[in-house]
Amino acid sequence: MKPILQTHTAYAYAKINLSLDILGTLPNGYHEVRMIMQSLQLHDTITLNINNTPGITMTCSDTALPVDEHNLAYRAAVLFCTTYGITDGISLHLEKKIPVAAGLAGGSSDAAAVLRGLNEMYGSPATAGDLAALGVKLGADVPYCLMLGTALSEGIGERLTALPSAPDCHCLLVKPAAGASTKQIYTDYDALVQTTDIKHPDTDALLSALSAGDYNALVSGLCNVLEPVTMQLVPDIAVIKNALQPLGADGVLMSGSGPTVFALFSDLDTAKRAEAHFLATEYAPGTFLTNLYKPE
Repeated sequence: MKPILQTHTAYAYAKINLSLDILGTLPNGYHEVRMIMQSLQLHDTITLNINNTPGITMTCSDTALPVDEHNLAYRAAVLFCTTYGITDGISLHLEKKIPVAAGLAGGSSDAAAVLRGLNEMYGSPATAGDLAALGVKLGADVPYCLMLGTALSEGIGERLTALPSAPDCHCLLVKPAAGASTKQIYTDYDALVQTTDIKHPDTDALLSALSAGDYNALVSGLCNVLEPVTMQLVPDIAVIKNALQPLGADGVLMSGSGPTVFALFSDLDTAKRAEAHFLATEYAPGTFLTNLYKPE
């Protein structure tokens, strides 16, 4: 297969969960989820090049990240090339902006961007469905990161339904330095749900809010069943939430399995004041003000 482009720049967009619900555990041990996903303008940038060096080579602006099979972007390149019999040398450089291990699907989004980018470089041999099938082999969030926008995610995250775009607003992300193992979080959730009445999102009400373009109903319905679990492991989540609410946030929630907390604002000046507050604290390195990303 011959390329039609020798170089390509791909963008990997962060995501937040407007809701996250766990319906149960499947026989294979995976958790069955129902959640509403939203992509953000905050993104990583991946530059792909075809060269004469055999195999896949990778570099990254964040030297703490692996640049081999332990990196999802690298694995995505290997998977695409193996699937479509590509023997050209491929180099990729990842310019990292999305915080790592943050509940923002940074790694999954990088993998999705590589799949999209290589597909374009080689004349689109893969359909959207083909790419999604490759993506789920890499991780449950990758098919959504290929789709982007506002979507309902079900199953283990691979069953996607496009939704009406969320109303325009501004999103402030605040990530504490401490993190927690996703595996530990789900294990703790399984134990906690046996003894505690955990609040579940009203996903159908959120779907109705999106259909109606009702921002107030949307922000009032934000809910994540993993939040109380991760909060026990990372107490800074509660500190951040308690600080955001009096700063004028319309809605505040932890994204994914955390530990990043996001706040939605209808007013930009209010959002900027909240950003300035956190930039003057220990949370400054993990503070980002961005907007929702809506694919054309």
